[in-house]
Amino acid sequence: MNKKIEKRWAWVLTGSGHFFSETIDLINNLEKVDLFISKAAEEVLVMYKKKGKVSKSVKVYQDNSASSASVGNFYKGTYHTLVMAPTSSNTVAKCVYGISDTLATNIFAQSGKCNVNCIFFPCDTAPELKTMAPGGLVDVFPRAIDLENVEKLKKFSITKVVMSFKELESEIIEREKCLKKSYS
Repeated sequence: MNKKIEKRWAWVLTGSGHFFSETIDLINNLEKVDLFISKAAEEVLVMYKKKGKVSKSVKVYQDNSASSASVGNFYKGTYHTLVMAPTSSNTVAKCVYGISDTLATNIFAQSGKCNVNCIFFPCDTAPELKTMAPGGLVDVFPRAIDLENVEKLKKFSITKVVMSFKELESEIIEREKCLKKSYS
């Protein structure tokens, strides 16, 4: 008897606090989500703990093994979509240059090798940004290299780079519509 795999969302949190609380709300409103938390994201979760609690229905994987064993689910066909959001400039740079030495970057690499669509929301999307830090709104001025890496990321196949939280929300909604058509 062939057991049908129920496909899931794979969502990676990195060390970026950009739209962090809103992202947690977005994750909590999805069904069938596996959340992968980098070591830096663990620190950010602590900083934002009052504003963003992950639902108990979300399965959480933490970065606690050198080989990132949890990426094996990509090879089992478990995921229909990977969402990397919000994503730090460090993770963006590593992804662009093929460095997969953390849970987050390893998942991005393996999802590409398994042909899983990716929605990627980098935190550094414009020369000047306002972002909510744990202590309130702050001005951020991304470096030229950070902006260049985002442009390079846009050239990756099966990777949709979104440049705002609103665009992330829209892309998730469109992906859900597409999946409903595919699975019905």
